Amino acid sequence: MLLLIFTMAIPDLLSIIKGVGTIGNKVKEETGLMILGAQLYTVRSFIQTEEDIRRSLKKIADMGYKSIQVSAMGKIEPQTLRAICDELSLKIALTHTGFDRIVNETDKVIEEHDILGCDYIGIGGMPEKYRTMDWYDYFAKDVRKAAGTIAQAGKLFMYHNHNFEFEKIEGRRMIERLIEDLSPEEMGITLDTYWVQAAGADVCEWIERLQDRLHCVHLKDMAVRGMEQLMAPVMEGNMNFPAIMKALEKTNAKYLLVEQDTCQGSPFECLQTSYNNLAALGYR
Repeated sequence: MLLLIFTMAIPDLLSIIKGVGTIGNKVKEETGLMILGAQLYTVRSFIQTEEDIRRSLKKIADMGYKSIQVSAMGKIEPQTLRAICDELSLKIALTHTGFDRIVNETDKVIEEHDILGCDYIGIGGMPEKYRTMDWYDYFAKDVRKAAGTIAQAGKLFMYHNHNFEFEKIEGRRMIERLIEDLSPEEMGITLDTYWVQAAGADVCEWIERLQDRLHCVHLKDMAVRGMEQLMAPVMEGNMNFPAIMKALEKTNAKYLLVEQDTCQGSPFECLQTSYNNLAALGYR
């Protein structure tokens, strides 16, 4: 059963895996479109059994979404999940897979993603121990061998940001160190619009700075209630999403994945609201 929660320095890595970093661009050249999807973490309480996974994916497909990200899902065979998604015409765009599995069971993880038809293998966040300057230097060293193996398989390791990567330590942000330590061929960035905003950074600026790494992005809005910041459906908060979407059009972004970690009401209704608002802008 597959639980989908989901260092070889190679001098000539870039030549071995040449072209891996252009997966998103190739698809956009062929279709001219970014594909709208749902991040399943939004409905994590409703995807813990095979039957509930079927029910939830049916609801998401009926909303109009064409792709999904697998995250915080209960146990299900990868063949079964792929069959359900194929039946519903849902493409599995990305997973969040445990960091330890990526590092220690790399070949098995790649095999599972081959079954899922998924090119992007992501982590939901940096493991806690690497988030201080005492241990950060080991992150790239620990993941580089796995990232290289993933790239050789025609896939890409993806890093999902929160706000802490934008803290300045001795004048430098962790996100800046990350993109210096791991090349675009070794690591893409699943940019999360909400968390960039929460860090006090300019979302459009960081879309431009990371444009060659943004194969997948997380779209979520920020609203306020009094002095409290709240996650909100896309275009129901105060972020400038028309500008954000225009900026994304200039990148190699392939999948636009709507996510809302916390919802004021039904997570399915929040996903539908985000879909409707983005569709009204021309994104489907």
